[in-house]
Amino acid sequence: MRRVLDDVTVLDFCWIGAGSLVTQMLALHGATVLKIESHRRPDNLRLSPPSRPGTSGLDSSGYYASRNANKKSFALNMSDERSQPIVRDLLAHCSVVTSNFRPGIMERWSLDYDTLREGRPDLIYLSMPMQGEEGPFREYVGFGSTIAALSGLVAPSGLPGRRPVGTGTNYPDHIPNPGHALVALLAAIYRRRRTGRGGRIELSQLESTVNMMGPALLAYSLTGEEPLTIGNRSVERCPQGVFRCQGRDEWLALSIGDDEQWRRAAEVLGVRSTLDVERFATFDSRKEREDELEAVIQAATLHRDGRELMDRLQNARVPASVVNSAGDVFSDPVIVDRGYWHALPHAVLGEFRTASPPFTWSDDDAVPTASAPLLGEHTREIWTGLLQRSGEEFDELESEGVLW
Repeated sequence: MRRVLDDVTVLDFCWIGAGSLVTQMLALHGATVLKIESHRRPDNLRLSPPSRPGTSGLDSSGYYASRNANKKSFALNMSDERSQPIVRDLLAHCSVVTSNFRPGIMERWSLDYDTLREGRPDLIYLSMPMQGEEGPFREYVGFGSTIAALSGLVAPSGLPGRRPVGTGTNYPDHIPNPGHALVALLAAIYRRRRTGRGGRIELSQLESTVNMMGPALLAYSLTGEEPLTIGNRSVERCPQGVFRCQGRDEWLALSIGDDEQWRRAAEVLGVRSTLDVERFATFDSRKEREDELEAVIQAATLHRDGRELMDRLQNARVPASVVNSAGDVFSDPVIVDRGYWHALPHAVLGEFRTASPPFTWSDDDAVPTASAPLLGEHTREIWTGLLQRSGEEFDELESEGVLW
């Protein structure tokens, strides 16, 4: 089946988290993604755990493997001046350039948008600096945890009366920044197909993440009150929380949206037999006694099987789910039914389960077909195939540390 981005070739200078996830989404939908790094300057994610026990080195990171499926690795030492004409040759075959380096790096290599579009006016160019290409903080670098703190996302993340605990992961790297960048890229590709025009996308990762704080920022501008730290609760739903179930570290997440859902949930939980459910019949009454209500629910779930409760609540059209462990994610029946995981061979990690994209098109079988590449795995293939250069020249430049 033809994939929707079969006609797109990406020269990818994205490393670490958010940017690599963007280009992996492109690759999973058919784009040819040429990832540029070198043994001298590898993607830092290659150095990040976890690794399969007994493995080590630049090709052993499971974290890296989870972000780079379907890509091709071209080892090119950008610190060597001989890399410049090689990049130019690659650019002749690429319609998209992506980078999440800090401002100034791509300019130093003469790979900024204004320079590149002179020879390729239909080029689409994505940059993802932390705080934009201009301004007093343009030189600052950071990661998802930095961006989460600067954006205000961390402050309300926690339980009332306690210090913030954060989001539990580098949320900006996984949701807002790759999501916003991907939508912008897809829109630019769609426009180019219609008009032939390229364009530049500058995505400030801090601004992108601040978008997730929209309601809180609007409320502060009107009232001057900072966002509440309410844990798992919601200002719009009640009860909403995570409740301990039978077993070791087993939990049920529950979110009630209206009065009818509460009545159905009470029936499943058995609350009706121990408490006058009408005391909590309305949203206002539930909110007024939220502590008491959560205690009642906790008593009802504590000695019950979480998955059995989840099934019964879902059958009663009540939003509920067990809290999966990392291992549970591989066997969750909904995820398995969607065909989300694909076991692919990897030369160092062995069989590696790779995720499908979270969205698909009806006429595009967007699934991972190749594990993340070894560093430089496709350099010779691209050199002799795409660039039509000789193997002898490749051997010379590899031995001299240019193609390495």
